[in-house]
Amino acid sequence: MKAWRLPPPFLLLLPAVIVLAAVVIIPLLLSFWSSLTPFRLTRPDSIYQFIGFRNYERIFTDSEFWIAFGRTVLLLTFALNLEMILGLGLAMLVERATRGQRILRTIMMFPMMFSPVLVGFQFKFMFNDNIGLINNALQSLGLTDQAIPWLIDGNLAFFAIMVAEIWSSTAVFAIFILAGLMAMPRDPLEAARVDGCTPWQTFRYVTWPFVMPFAFIAMTIRSLDVARAYDIIKIMTDGGPAKRTEVLWTLIARTGYSDAKMGMANAMSYVAILLSILFTFMFFRQLAKARAQIAAEW
Repeated sequence: MKAWRLPPPFLLLLPAVIVLAAVVIIPLLLSFWSSLTPFRLTRPDSIYQFIGFRNYERIFTDSEFWIAFGRTVLLLTFALNLEMILGLGLAMLVERATRGQRILRTIMMFPMMFSPVLVGFQFKFMFNDNIGLINNALQSLGLTDQAIPWLIDGNLAFFAIMVAEIWSSTAVFAIFILAGLMAMPRDPLEAARVDGCTPWQTFRYVTWPFVMPFAFIAMTIRSLDVARAYDIIKIMTDGGPAKRTEVLWTLIARTGYSDAKMGMANAMSYVAILLSILFTFMFFRQLAKARAQIAAEW
């Protein structure tokens, strides 16, 4: 009787499965277990003390967590909508260009080449109240006679973070929408012009319904990025001043590493992931509706 052996396909996939389990599955299981314990970095033996879902119960009554969540939703709402509007305008300008369109597409992608850490340092310098480019430009133009504390005032700091996020990621919307505009058939546009439609009516009833699915794809990708925003905020304000710019993942990092409450931080992480999945599901539903509308009209 022949010795039992794994089928060749399973044998070939085994190294990848082992690596995946080592770097993804096992850390996920350990982090979930630690979320069920009062694990603190200063007390390693506390990871063996099971407390059930007590950390999760504390989260749902923790005002600090929900304030950070609301601020994350606020950042997500304003950043995504402004990025979509600016990306749409940028894509339409590039699509109408008769010369140098390839060069314009390359320049349009330029902000995406910077890492979030570098973007954070760049805008932290630009919004510096003493030597920053923004204040120097405003004072040189005579628009203000004193330095504006961009990163010290809570509202202005949140605005500065939003500007950095929009600058670095508007190109995502522009690229997807430009792809939709370039794939769009010209016959409906010509028919709209022949029927006497104004440019706004042509855009509202012909162009936008076609490129809407592309915009929703970009919105889904960017919603996941903004929901886990950390690098730019960490560099520019570190959640300050007085936690006025703290979002979910800066709160989780502070809870886990500064306060050493790793069990609570992991519980917050799983709640944040579930909320991100919920938002992604909502965007995918909107994407499915947009695709159905395109299929019905085109």
